[in-house]
Amino acid sequence: MPVPTAHSSCSSISPSLVVRPEKTVRLELLFVKHPPHCYHAHMSALIDNRKAHFRFEILETYEAGIELLGFEVKALRKGQGSLDGSHVVVRGGEAFLINMHIPPFQEKNTPKEYDSRRARRLLLSKKEIAKLGHAEGTKGLTMVPLSVYNKAHVLKLSLGIARGKSNVDKRETIKKRDAEREAHRALKGGE
Repeated sequence: MPVPTAHSSCSSISPSLVVRPEKTVRLELLFVKHPPHCYHAHMSALIDNRKAHFRFEILETYEAGIELLGFEVKALRKGQGSLDGSHVVVRGGEAFLINMHIPPFQEKNTPKEYDSRRARRLLLSKKEIAKLGHAEGTKGLTMVPLSVYNKAHVLKLSLGIARGKSNVDKRETIKKRDAEREAHRALKGGE
């Protein structure tokens, strides 16, 4: 006899209440593993670097933790902050996020010496830091932050090793985007 489970729509591993009819009724708490395509539901992007995909060709992406202060975490979870003009550098065997702007969560409760564009250390493995250091030394490559998001109650940074696009490539991207919009409008209007 199949066991009935109560699924929620697309959540990660969620507890489900299962009732099994037997002589004595007992309740069991089972963990139901949902399909892999549902795991994105608990990761919400807080800040996106919208221009990164337009200005750069992303070759490889990494996920890193960020060393933050408490009020910076609160500000990011509120959606405040900007990745415009920021980049990643490797110095002394550590990776740092440079020029990311996080405004104070509450002006009056923030220390006076707080710098909203300070360098923030990234939490990566030694192998990943070595790969990033090698990419930094390669001509034409740079490391660009793509987004900051929640992953299981922890803030993560998505960063990519990227190569700058030429103006011709940027124009092609614009043409492709416009063609997709027109096709979408035509399909939507034809229904």
